[in-house]
Amino acid sequence: MSIELRNVSKRFGDVVAVDDVSFTVRDGELVALLGPSGGGKTTVLRMIAGLEVQTSGDVLIRGERVNGIPVQKRNIGFVFQSYALFKTMSVHDNIAFGLKIRKWSREDIDKRVGELIGLFGLQGLGRRLPHQLSGGQRQRVAIARALAPKPDVLLLDEPFGAVDAKIRQELREWLVRLHEELHVTTVFVTHDQEEAMEVSNRIVIFSRGRLEQIGTPREVYEEPRNEFVARFIGVMNVLELKVSGGVARLNELTFPAHGVADGQTLRIGFRPYAVQISRVAAEYPYTAVVRHVFFLGVLLRLELETASGLSLRTRITKDEYVRQGLAQGQTVSFQIREYRVLSAGGDALAAEVSAVHAAPTFAEGI
Repeated sequence: MSIELRNVSKRFGDVVAVDDVSFTVRDGELVALLGPSGGGKTTVLRMIAGLEVQTSGDVLIRGERVNGIPVQKRNIGFVFQSYALFKTMSVHDNIAFGLKIRKWSREDIDKRVGELIGLFGLQGLGRRLPHQLSGGQRQRVAIARALAPKPDVLLLDEPFGAVDAKIRQELREWLVRLHEELHVTTVFVTHDQEEAMEVSNRIVIFSRGRLEQIGTPREVYEEPRNEFVARFIGVMNVLELKVSGGVARLNELTFPAHGVADGQTLRIGFRPYAVQISRVAAEYPYTAVVRHVFFLGVLLRLELETASGLSLRTRITKDEYVRQGLAQGQTVSFQIREYRVLSAGGDALAAEVSAVHAAPTFAEGI
């Protein structure tokens, strides 16, 4: 493993910023630390770098315990959200800065900087100052500077947070291509779920200082360990139902509740794509009115409202929307094709228990 955290905690006075966190990052992997503000992800990144000292636990890099090793000796490249470029230095000199500190020869410095300028698409910009660059170019210079000394690990703190949406998308794609070419073990912090899903090999999800789940983008989306992850990754409809006679009910919606005692609650979640709709009233067991239609490009997000006032979200392709002749204010029939049990009787279910269940269809008597 390139990076390993073993039971790492960090306190700032009485505040627990990181609480007993353990995970590993494999050699050459690109891992995202994802979570809401205050979740502990940036503190974890700074402890890996040596910019913060953990209160307890161990940090290992390439199998070596680095608890007492200062940041200068960890051979880590760190990129801040604010770029932190030297304003009076040229692009060339910014990239070369770490090499000069390490006393590389002038010839080797010029060769390495030239390689990185070519690799990062910065040709012709070597003499420019940071204020003469675009936000995307400044971020590339910051990453090039971090990679110049050939670090074992590259750490990025909200790397694309300071640029606009278009440049951010371009930088995401560029980072993936760069990682495929260099294979540098990379850990980056983000609060953007889409960014983490698109860029990383695996995602480590934090909430209130605790590690909630680690897995591939597909695993955390399709197999969330708990309700926090289910809600935080993507969009999910969450319903709380009452159980009676082996059936969980919420207004007109019903679901099987085998093994849950009468009077208990059952919380379920399902993604918008699991809600199938039709303009044919008898096709699916439930009916609703299309209250709002939101254009998302190829996809449309629809908000449905049932007769009892329950709101549900679904997604449909633009072509399917047109083919069916759907419109805002129209009554449709719908079914919930699949769902996940999040908790039963007030207790969260373990990940291996909360498998995706086939939802009952109209033909089964619902």
